[in-house]
Amino acid sequence: MPTLTQQILRTDASGMPLEWIDFRQAARLHYLGMIAYVCGEPLFTLHGGINALTRRRSHIEINSIVATYGNHQLRASYTPPLSNRTLFQRDDHLCLYCGQAFSERQLSRDHVTPISKGGLNLWTNVVTACVRCNNHKAGRTPEQADMELLAVPFAPTHAEYIYLQGRNVLVDQMEFLRAHFPRCSPLRERLQRHHEAHR
Repeated sequence: MPTLTQQILRTDASGMPLEWIDFRQAARLHYLGMIAYVCGEPLFTLHGGINALTRRRSHIEINSIVATYGNHQLRASYTPPLSNRTLFQRDDHLCLYCGQAFSERQLSRDHVTPISKGGLNLWTNVVTACVRCNNHKAGRTPEQADMELLAVPFAPTHAEYIYLQGRNVLVDQMEFLRAHFPRCSPLRERLQRHHEAHR
């Protein structure tokens, strides 16, 4: 049973994923008449006051996905902001040098081409590395440190970024977001494996 901390996926009217919101924000959107349609599973019903004339109690049903009026156009050059949390999510909390899974505390951001050698702080130049591997690599490239990079770093699309930001993403939300991922997305493959493992 979902708790009130469960995130709700907000999209525009065309179904473009926009952001995660909480139940209060979803209720406010309902109240303001900004919901175009809902989909996904009903999560919970919020009860309000009793109407003096009809003696009926008001209620709002909150679904896992709510679409709001309006269409959101992203610039073709859009790149999501880079943070360690979403980077570690992108790389599935694996060190991309030794291949082992670690907790967030034991992970760090590694610049494939070090900043000291002209590398930039971009999605395509950063990977998740355990502290030990990052210290061993130091200010060198993987080739100079004789370390193999296990995956090519990539910049997530907006829909992928929304997924990476999510906490406790529900199956219906995951499927909805996955439909917006590029066909060649590494995240699409990971979600497919995750889905099959939990069947």
